[in-house]
Amino acid sequence: MMNANARFVAVIDIGKTNAKVVLIDLNDGSEAAVYKTANTVTSGPPYPHFDIDRLFAFILDALQQMVAVHGVDAVSITTHGATAALVASDGSLTLPVLDYEFNGPDETRKDYEALRPPFDETGSPPLPIGLNLGSQLYWQARHFPDAFARTKWILMYPQYWALRLTGVAASEATSLGCHTDLWTPWERKFSTLVEQSQDKMGEDWQPLFPPMALAGDCLGAIKPEIATLTGLAPSTPVYCGIHDSNASLLPYLSGGEVSFAVVSTGTWIVSMAIGGHVIALDPARDTLVNVNAQGNPTPTARFMGGREFDMLTGGAPCTPTDADLQAVLQGNIMAMPSVQQGSGPFPDRAHRWFDRAPENPAEMHIAAAFYCALMTATCLDLIGATGPIFVEGPFSQNQYYLAMLQAATKRDVRPNTGGSTGTGLGAVMLIGQSANYTLPTPIDLILSNLEAYENYAIAYKILLEKMTSPF
Repeated sequence: MMNANARFVAVIDIGKTNAKVVLIDLNDGSEAAVYKTANTVTSGPPYPHFDIDRLFAFILDALQQMVAVHGVDAVSITTHGATAALVASDGSLTLPVLDYEFNGPDETRKDYEALRPPFDETGSPPLPIGLNLGSQLYWQARHFPDAFARTKWILMYPQYWALRLTGVAASEATSLGCHTDLWTPWERKFSTLVEQSQDKMGEDWQPLFPPMALAGDCLGAIKPEIATLTGLAPSTPVYCGIHDSNASLLPYLSGGEVSFAVVSTGTWIVSMAIGGHVIALDPARDTLVNVNAQGNPTPTARFMGGREFDMLTGGAPCTPTDADLQAVLQGNIMAMPSVQQGSGPFPDRAHRWFDRAPENPAEMHIAAAFYCALMTATCLDLIGATGPIFVEGPFSQNQYYLAMLQAATKRDVRPNTGGSTGTGLGAVMLIGQSANYTLPTPIDLILSNLEAYENYAIAYKILLEKMTSPF
């Protein structure tokens, strides 16, 4: 366990687009050091997969530099979902870690759908490509039977990195409960896809999942060879790890709010509701039931907002003027869904502009931010969210997104504009350290533009309701 006098926790934070190692100072919750790299995908063979060796070398180098400057007292882990590692008895991969945007699992979709459990069992909607982790495993088992047969452990992604650091294998519920088809959130056990019983022919994968652990459990000390490579003390503890959206949610679960929503932003914009209205979730609109760090079912909706924003803007930085803002607000320059099809609240609709497309990068930046805010508002409605809205990640710094989200929902929007991300702080809180975290306060919306923002949001909602194409 971590020393009572510990100060610095290294958080391995692997997102779909970028990977980071962040050193959190427990004295004030600040980021004492941040190392970042692109999370690259190798095209193959045998299929598109994450460059695990490159990521591990990056992690070790970051830890070594952190030790040299500050010291590291513990390691925690958070990663994106829909990803698993198939591991042999010697700890090596039996197959590369598949990129969930690869469409290979669609080849066996028909047979898989006949086996996958219903939404009311798993809270997991049917999703394309490899977004349902069960579909990845099903495809791998049938296309690479010999490699799959050599697999000793199926590890969720945070726990794979914990294994690399400690040699200890574990399973954990926040990643298992992230639209995988593998978990039953209400019963807190594996689904009928994983189990094999007399009345249900599952895949009998349960023996391949190691024993369950809590996200905040210490799995063990760093391996001796890792200590040698990085300079970490051999006794440095490593914690089990957590799905990244649930890491963002964790700091708010003990914040005193009875009803609220957390919007975790990045490649995906993930909205999670706590204490909201009881509402029937619609799996056709990318709503699902997540499992939070306390093990409880959490209504969730998401769309690829960060990806869509970059697709529209090209990802280039931009500083719009008030004249650009007025041009978008008064001209009703609106991006209609979906820029990235196949997921989100309107998965089958084709993107178009109304009334006109932006004429310059500044207008595009604002219109793209508005689009993401209005899709977020739709997601919040779909999960019955009430109370303040806490925004984590890159969009917490986007004033146009925040203002439109507040205008569309008519609720307090509270961005985390501090030095540390919710994922990093959540990963630190797993190990019993609050890092002196204070919940964000509401933003100050520019009152002179309030009516224009609200009118834009109303007009957008009317347009959505008039669209007759399928979701």
